[in-house]
Amino acid sequence: MSVSKWTAVILVTGVAAYIAFMLFVMNPIVLDQIKTEPDSEMAGEALALTLASGKEIPVNYLKEGDTVFVGADGPWWREFQNGPTPVALVIKSENYQGLATVVLDDPEYTESIFKRLRPTQPDWLPEWMKGKLIVIKLTQ
Repeated sequence: MSVSKWTAVILVTGVAAYIAFMLFVMNPIVLDQIKTEPDSEMAGEALALTLASGKEIPVNYLKEGDTVFVGADGPWWREFQNGPTPVALVIKSENYQGLATVVLDDPEYTESIFKRLRPTQPDWLPEWMKGKLIVIKLTQ
């Protein structure tokens, strides 16, 4: 095997190991902390989001009144393509219900929210790397 093939194998293996570590080790730790330690730094930055499919993930959030904004960096945003979709949230140990939609056609609105949601995100990132904006209207 040539050097470039070995490099590719090592790179793919490293990325797969990182993704597996985040999904199976870190996500459960973060989800537990969000639910059980509402005053922790992690609970102040992330919420537990349960998708309609039943999958539960931790995500950073911005809450303004009865609206919660999150950025989707993975393919899970596709669950919201067909309009408002029921979700459950845990924010600082408090349970909420809401309807989530993905914003795909308003880059100015998305950018204005991401400036507050992700203030340290570099300006030079291409659009496809900035994630998708999910808007959740709380229903309770």
